[in-house]
Amino acid sequence: MKLYRAKDYYDMSRKAANIISAQIIMKPNCVLGLATGSTPVGAYKQLIEWYNKGDLDFSRVKTANLDEYKGLTRDNDQSYYHFMKQNLFMHVNIDVTNTHIPDGMESDAEKEAARYEEILRNLGGIDLQILGLGHNGHIGFNEPSDIFPKDTHIVDLQESTIEANKRFFESADQVPRQAYTMGIGTIIRAKKILLMVSGEDKAEILYNALCGPVTPKVPASILQLHPDVIIVADEAALSKWETN
Repeated sequence: MKLYRAKDYYDMSRKAANIISAQIIMKPNCVLGLATGSTPVGAYKQLIEWYNKGDLDFSRVKTANLDEYKGLTRDNDQSYYHFMKQNLFMHVNIDVTNTHIPDGMESDAEKEAARYEEILRNLGGIDLQILGLGHNGHIGFNEPSDIFPKDTHIVDLQESTIEANKRFFESADQVPRQAYTMGIGTIIRAKKILLMVSGEDKAEILYNALCGPVTPKVPASILQLHPDVIIVADEAALSKWETN
């Protein structure tokens, strides 16, 4: 496990973008596991900037997203398909047929989970999986549980997750209550993992995830067992480490 300390969100984003861009340059046909939410936006902006300068080529890159809300159409402005289009895909030369996101409109959970796992197998696995960290320790939408979910599945979102995500909607009532997500087993099968964390509000859960026991009650704690994890976190997110 490697830890890179960043000064602030901007510095974290730039350092993370450096790691992602290196992966693309070293393996132009790499498979990137992508995350949504506010954490990776800065890194995506940096990648777009480097693409516009001619430093990056996405033409052979393949992507697979961690998750998608159940019940949102792709053209819904809160869907993760829309998020990826607005924050990365429409700004670079990626082939849209090489981008993959769970289908939030599929009502048959088992069917959709099996379909997405088959896509990941056909891609040959993920070379670099990008992750954010939820306030309750979730990665993807894998909420605290009694077990580590193995494969892609549907999950009931906890109130803390709904509360954290309601800022993207007009009200908490509009936040979907379920989502499709890669399982913990799916995530840790990635060859390399990049965890991005920013803000003092994430300090305690980051410390617990990486320094506490490995437990499904803190899903991100499973990262302690992965052989190649890179953490890029700003000073605020690492503040708990300074007192321990």
